[in-house]
Amino acid sequence: MPALDAVIFDVGHVLYDWDIRYLYEKLIPDTERLDWFLAHVVTPEWHYQHDRGHPFNQTSVDLISRFPEERDLILAYGPRWLETIGEPIPGMIELACELDDQGLPLYGITNFSDEFWRMFRPTAPVFDRFTDIVVSGTERLAKPDPAIYRLAMDRFGVTPARTLFIDDRSENVEAARALGFMAHRFRDRQGVDDVLAPLLAQYPASRASRSA
Repeated sequence: MPALDAVIFDVGHVLYDWDIRYLYEKLIPDTERLDWFLAHVVTPEWHYQHDRGHPFNQTSVDLISRFPEERDLILAYGPRWLETIGEPIPGMIELACELDDQGLPLYGITNFSDEFWRMFRPTAPVFDRFTDIVVSGTERLAKPDPAIYRLAMDRFGVTPARTLFIDDRSENVEAARALGFMAHRFRDRQGVDDVLAPLLAQYPASRASRSA
């Protein structure tokens, strides 16, 4: 069993729920029209441009040129983006706090818009416990590109074989595993607990031996 030095968390769908629908169900009461709007106008594919570093003031102009009749709804996305954030994933904020209380270094690699991250970060004090977080929109690199993992390795100073990476997307997990990380595809806290239990059982002793 490898020793554990650190844990790297994804953010969306691992620590916090996120769905564009949470915002637009407040603005579009008709369910059929809401479904059409989310499938054709403000879509996840359109949103992911922000995760790769494109600013909302550019992406919104492009989208409005294609759907001018939806201008007001499109323009609501930027200033009201925080309303796309749902509740914390059950048990996961608590887990991060527990790991930090044990002295285990916490890090993040997240596909997240730089401007939306700056809106969100002050609302999530759990990240005060993280040593560092790599944000894709800031770096203009996004998972599963190996370059974002290499950037994180260099910046965090972690050894992949001694670091657990947790993400909800299989392609991101496989990319991390290919670089030598212990990697777990997230489904719920119980699955993370099952992976962590044998690693944490030896963590205090392995930490002491490395610092001696």
